[in-house]
Amino acid sequence: MNANPRQLKLMDVVRAQGSASVENLADTLQVTLQTVRRDVQRLAEAGLLTRFHGGVRVPTSTIENIAHQQRENLHAEGKARIAQAIAERIPNGCSLILNIGTTTEAVARSLLQHKGLRVITNNLNVAAILCGNGDCEVIVAGGVVRPRDRGIVGEAAVDFIRQFRVDIAVIGISGIELDGSLRDFDYREVKVAQTIIEHAREVWLAADNSKFNRPAMVELARLDQIDRLFTDAAPPEPFTGLLEDADVSCHIALP
Repeated sequence: MNANPRQLKLMDVVRAQGSASVENLADTLQVTLQTVRRDVQRLAEAGLLTRFHGGVRVPTSTIENIAHQQRENLHAEGKARIAQAIAERIPNGCSLILNIGTTTEAVARSLLQHKGLRVITNNLNVAAILCGNGDCEVIVAGGVVRPRDRGIVGEAAVDFIRQFRVDIAVIGISGIELDGSLRDFDYREVKVAQTIIEHAREVWLAADNSKFNRPAMVELARLDQIDRLFTDAAPPEPFTGLLEDADVSCHIALP
């Protein structure tokens, strides 16, 4: 589904609280109970929220991500702002790695006017987007292609990335937990991302505000392995302190 702004706000409220009653959501959003029930029904059918009697909660799975098409539509405006903020700070004539994720795909779209880039990626969607920039050389990692999102994973991709050392790695993530760990769902994808971090002079994390305190099964890295965080709203507590302790520069792409 393509969630509208009201439905995105509803999901933000539920994520912040963990769960919420229909009545509470109606009061918070200043809409009717009927409107909330209709939105909850659509979001639950899309797998974005889980219903229970009288209310709704966030899905609790730590082993499976939301489908790629659904993630493309979630927080699309925030991801576009993040992507633009990153693109403004990437100089022409540098080397990059972009990994798997809808936010890194948004970054690729924001780089279509850059000159002299050399981009390595394990994301076929990123490669297809950047092929539209004639001043950009795109290098695609080998490995196993996941049909659901066209991400390339596996040991062949890890070995390929090890050949390079780039100026900047721009990575996406599924969740940032309260202990400062960056997490994802597929251990094969994580292995590639860990290698990307090891082979970049700077690591920039692109994560919209919904990623804070979102659980996932596999630890990819910790905040102190990141140089810059780009997000679309001020991080909630305790993440501000965690970012300061890890010496991570936080860039907030406001509307």
